[in-house]
Amino acid sequence: MIMDDIIKDLLDQLRPLRFRPPTTHVYNPLEYARAPYAHYLSRYGKRPKEVILLGMNPGPWGMAQTGVPFGEIQAVKEWLQIEAPVGTPCRIHPKRPVYGFSCSRSEVSGRRLWGWARETFGTPERFFSRFFVANSCPLLFLEASGRNRTPDKLPAAERKILFAACDQALRRAVQRMKPRFVVGVGRFASERARQALSGLDFIIGTITHPSPANPKANRGWGTLVTQEIAEIGIHI
Repeated sequence: MIMDDIIKDLLDQLRPLRFRPPTTHVYNPLEYARAPYAHYLSRYGKRPKEVILLGMNPGPWGMAQTGVPFGEIQAVKEWLQIEAPVGTPCRIHPKRPVYGFSCSRSEVSGRRLWGWARETFGTPERFFSRFFVANSCPLLFLEASGRNRTPDKLPAAERKILFAACDQALRRAVQRMKPRFVVGVGRFASERARQALSGLDFIIGTITHPSPANPKANRGWGTLVTQEIAEIGIHI
């Protein structure tokens, strides 16, 4: 299957990693939600892409539930037409359960991103003929309170090993998909792209992250991101 070798190598590098408090739980949906992720890759990731939209890491109500980057439940089921069995992480945080496609929560970031794709392109086939959506890091980090701990907040020693593995996988995936543009959804993702793809001939840009925690995103994210994408040089 497409990208199987890259995913296997990445998982082999990630499994031995250990993270200290305040990180208490680590979820890897590439393992327990592999079935829907494999469906996503096989259906939408085969051909070369013009643009890769690169996120940071899974959200607890998005990819952590569905295995799909920015994987808001309804968008994945109804627009991407993906639904498959999802297992559970080895250690479940009581405040962040994994219900898979039965989850009743909605991830705002994913709803905004896939909603924009649907409004702009109409069908998944039109969107994925040019675009692909991926994450820089496949791991979700949680603190004892249930708070999402983003990779950039990890201690330097933990970041170094994690980023080395993730950057290598990203570099291999991008070389295989051969895009013209790699666009970070947020500054962290674009910085990781710059580090991982150093020396390669790609245009790297940044768009505003659709998180509701970002005030700028709450004032019409779809309109804003269409403008930002045009400024990077991508014509829709």
